[in-house]
Amino acid sequence: MTNVLKHAGQATAEVSVRCGADEVLIAVTDNGAGPQPAGPAEGGHGLAGMRERVALFGGELAVGPRPDGGFAVRARLPLGEQLRPAWPLP
Repeated sequence: MTNVLKHAGQATAEVSVRCGADEVLIAVTDNGAGPQPAGPAEGGHGLAGMRERVALFGGELAVGPRPDGGFAVRARLPLGEQLRPAWPLP
């Protein structure tokens, strides 16, 4: 959501989190106009940092512009035995 606020301009965003038996799927999409003029760096590591954190847990990250405008970030994180929920999933 920080990247949406920084880069999407006047936009709306949608966040989706789905938890399955073996994985968690996270998607953040927006309908923004695209990158805004670069300002001074404010720390953080953006998409590269997201990719590193997702890879650390054996997951996958897909990022890029959406065909109908805006941008999408989608992550798939596998659930290892220690991360599986203790309750049954529907």
